[in-house]
Amino acid sequence: MPVNKRSKYRGSRTCGGGTHKNRRNGGSRGGRGHAGGCKHHFVRYYLVGNTFGKDGFSHDQREDPGTLDVGTLEVMAEGLLAKGLAKLEGDTLAVDAAAIGVGKILGSGRVTRKMKVSAGSFSEAAKKKLEALGGQALVV
Repeated sequence: MPVNKRSKYRGSRTCGGGTHKNRRNGGSRGGRGHAGGCKHHFVRYYLVGNTFGKDGFSHDQREDPGTLDVGTLEVMAEGLLAKGLAKLEGDTLAVDAAAIGVGKILGSGRVTRKMKVSAGSFSEAAKKKLEALGGQALVV
């Protein structure tokens, strides 16, 4: 008659673990937390998806120049005039993009007034839209 091996220690106080003081602290489970992840618990660590050391590529730490659409600049025109960040030179609105924290002007949106904009760079569409009404796109 076969014997059920699982119930061999059932009912005993320590279930085969020695004295009742054993199996008490972190040492009995190989450490707490991430302990042993690169030594004795490495299989468990990899199955969870954790790795050690450097992994992958690091990207350039360049600053984003900050972009703004020409149409948005048109909408912001009155507010920029009120704050003193833009000037009226006759019928032309003169805007320095660096003063408002913008490095590149993009070409999305509608332009309905003559503007002279100075910025770090312009997209081709932005230049065309500004110069179509007699304005200027000045690269600083």
